[in-house]
Amino acid sequence: MKQCKICNNEVSTFKDVKKDLIYYRCLSCGFVSLDDKFMVNQTEEKKKYDQHNNSLENEGYVQMFEAFIDEAIAPYKQNIHKALDFGSGPEPVLSKLLEFRGFEVDIYDFYYAPKKVYESKKYDLITSTEVFEHLSKPLDVLTLLVKHLNPQAYMALMTKFPPKEDEEFLAWWYRRDPTHISFFTPQSFEVMADKVGLSVVKIINDNIIVFQKN
Repeated sequence: MKQCKICNNEVSTFKDVKKDLIYYRCLSCGFVSLDDKFMVNQTEEKKKYDQHNNSLENEGYVQMFEAFIDEAIAPYKQNIHKALDFGSGPEPVLSKLLEFRGFEVDIYDFYYAPKKVYESKKYDLITSTEVFEHLSKPLDVLTLLVKHLNPQAYMALMTKFPPKEDEEFLAWWYRRDPTHISFFTPQSFEVMADKVGLSVVKIINDNIIVFQKN
């Protein structure tokens, strides 16, 4: 029997009939995931990422990150010196904006900055924006990241929370990206935090969550 990847509880199954896709929704924490067999391969995934227009010249993209910094990072800035942007993308816009504000920032990205610079380091802040929806094993990744946080350090994630109804979810633009395979509710993040030694500090809008290491 299928179980939730986050909390191991029972899931319901629902389908996108048009695209012949199967999704699972946890009946406990609300986490929604695409069945593993429908996940795109790494070649297709990178091809999709290469199409993104994410640069400092993209005004809307920069404004999104400026708001993210103001809401999710600036309130804690007195405790933050060294940061890691995990999943920085083809052009590391967020890290540059953080550097403009005086933070020291490392970047890592599976495709675009694959050197694991974080391996021997610990950070006061780890950011991961528009990354977790791409992960097939999000709990494993969160566990890894927590190991690289200093005590009382922060983690700020950005990813859209899914609609609660299956029909609404299937009509939702965000899930139509074939590389988006995992969709987290605030409750699923609470469960994940509890498992890895984090506390939820703040939930912002429908897409940002701030943790602090216990």
